[in-house]
Amino acid sequence: MSKTLIVYYSRKGENYVNGSVRNLAKGNTEVVAEMIAGMTGGDLFEIDTVKSYAADYYTCIEEAKAELRQNARPELKAYPDSLDGYDTIFVGYPNWWGTMPMAMFTFLEHFDLTGKRILPFCTNEGSGMGVSERDLKKVCKGARVESGLSIHGAEAAESRSQVEAWVRKLV
Repeated sequence: MSKTLIVYYSRKGENYVNGSVRNLAKGNTEVVAEMIAGMTGGDLFEIDTVKSYAADYYTCIEEAKAELRQNARPELKAYPDSLDGYDTIFVGYPNWWGTMPMAMFTFLEHFDLTGKRILPFCTNEGSGMGVSERDLKKVCKGARVESGLSIHGAEAAESRSQVEAWVRKLV
């Protein structure tokens, strides 16, 4: 039986939710990642940057925009030792400026993903997957990147049936 990894980046604290900024104890993407792990029995790995983003939501999104414009690769605190044992990798992230946070690029470029099956999921407040699926196909050379799941961030905690239907279809 193949092993599954759920790798994700998620923002706790100030987030944009249904038109206003609210403080979240757990990021929306983390909520969905934990659901997927529970459904698949997969291993969870949270991506964490060495340099933290600003706690203030509006400052954070400006930092994220600057990273995107610079095509930055933020340094990460840790990586799994290897992805060799995993055939299927769920990749989760919030939509930041139309794609994945640049930390996701850092993580994905660190590994040879040839032969892996990549299943993206994205939380957002209305921008869907943006161009992240296209970006994943570019960065995950040799991998099979499948169509992703877009979850409205404000509804992440109530999205179990939507997530379950997607997972059941794919796994």
